[in-house]
Amino acid sequence: MTPKNELLFCALGGSGEIGMNVNLYGTHGKWLMVDCGVTFADAGYPGIDLILPDLQFIEERRDDLTGIVITHGHEDHIGALPYLAEDLGVPLYATPFTAGLVRGKLEEEGIAHRVKLRVIQPDERFDVGPFGCRFVPVAHSIPEANALVIDTPEGRVFHTGDWKLDAAPVLGNPASAEALSAIGAAGVDVMVCDSTNVFNIEASGSESEVRRGLAETVAAARGRVLVTTFASNAARLHTLGEVARETGRQLCVTGRSLDRIIKVARATGYLTDFPDAIDPETAMRLPRDRVLIVATGGQGEPRAALARIADGSHQIKLAAGDAVIFSSKQIPGNEVAIGRIQNILAGKGVTMITERQAHVHVSGHPGRPELAAMYGWIKPKLLVPVHGEMRHLQEHARFAQAEGVPAALVQTNGDIVRLLPGPAAKVGNATVGRLVLDGDVILPADGATMNERRKIAINGQVSVAVALGKGGRLLGRPEVRVQGLPVEEDRADFIADARDAAAEAANGGKRSLDRVREDVRLAVRRIATRWTGKKPIVDVLVIEA
Repeated sequence: MTPKNELLFCALGGSGEIGMNVNLYGTHGKWLMVDCGVTFADAGYPGIDLILPDLQFIEERRDDLTGIVITHGHEDHIGALPYLAEDLGVPLYATPFTAGLVRGKLEEEGIAHRVKLRVIQPDERFDVGPFGCRFVPVAHSIPEANALVIDTPEGRVFHTGDWKLDAAPVLGNPASAEALSAIGAAGVDVMVCDSTNVFNIEASGSESEVRRGLAETVAAARGRVLVTTFASNAARLHTLGEVARETGRQLCVTGRSLDRIIKVARATGYLTDFPDAIDPETAMRLPRDRVLIVATGGQGEPRAALARIADGSHQIKLAAGDAVIFSSKQIPGNEVAIGRIQNILAGKGVTMITERQAHVHVSGHPGRPELAAMYGWIKPKLLVPVHGEMRHLQEHARFAQAEGVPAALVQTNGDIVRLLPGPAAKVGNATVGRLVLDGDVILPADGATMNERRKIAINGQVSVAVALGKGGRLLGRPEVRVQGLPVEEDRADFIADARDAAAEAANGGKRSLDRVREDVRLAVRRIATRWTGKKPIVDVLVIEA
């Protein structure tokens, strides 16, 4: 679809799910992309860490794409850029801190010289084709989170990005109520808004409140203290630096992503008074009550620092009397992985503190009081909920209208909706889907490779080799190899049965090789099902002598 004299909106990710945010705005023949993120794989994607959005819809219209504007530097908003931005061939626009993170990713992929990255200052207006844009600073759990004012020939959009209200932010200067009210007074036709915490009846809280909670918790500890938090939460890192000073502990930082965030933050004017960190070896020589460790891995990531500390393969060692503070929210889906690490630590006698036991974390997304305040300042005529699962989007639409927003439109990934002119309505469908990063290769999330891998993971695999002579006569005995089939101590007997079945199927007279291969495959699978109740992948190699 080519947008005409209208304003279209289409999410290719992030609507109907939390993560992998990709939003498109279309007007007067052109498209603007806002954010291009990833989500993280679960057990349904064996061997996969990152899931990318399928951008086929806009790739087919890349000549009409004007640019990609990035609201902030979280992975679910920038993570796909190193893999997809070069093919789109348009400039990226970001504020300095976010641009530093993006540039690092592009450099790691060796494409920084081929992707234009334009650094824009907060509150600076810039044009991207027919879209007039302005970053509006908002509070969040990473520096330089921004909302976007997007002016088009058809009307004005206020795209919130990820945000919260914080009366006492630790880093940055989010827009004031007066500044947001001025945007609303100038007229906003559509607000596209974060829905993550719409079920929370209380406000998310201030980072300055977390400092008190963390300081009290660390001060009460008698052994080593490790705090795990999201690496991107530079405000929390600043807080932990202050807590270390206040409690008389030396700070040790471990985790590549933490190092990267600190480096970019300092280069762009943040964390300038962050304490010089000691290395793990020095930390282990200090008295146990004189060290505060900051580590990655609070979501149970198996290769992160906390997992390696728990299993004893890291330089940092924890023992009975030490404490681990989880200064982050448990992301749904990570419960099992987090629980595994917590159980290992508990077995060592380590005490664990989460937000349930002490005030050691606040969310970066708005609860209901904050949403209501934003509606009052921006005064949108239409609300479009994004950044949430369907239950969040529907509830957000109901809540906004109950708070006096005239209209709300619930959409999901792939819905093309006309926002202006006239009443908002769905007008088409875009191709959406998921891609997976498998090693260095990008594949369809539900393509042949991933479906085969899932089947093997669930049902196992049997490999069969048969040799045929003249007239299709079987030569020797078939060879059978088994992987992942629940036969255990009965493996030899199972393989004997499978060989007999393969021999009988292969020795059935002159046929095409394809027919022989299929007959053997079905015969061996029947034996496997009889033995195990499963239908494994059966691969058959037929050799003609």
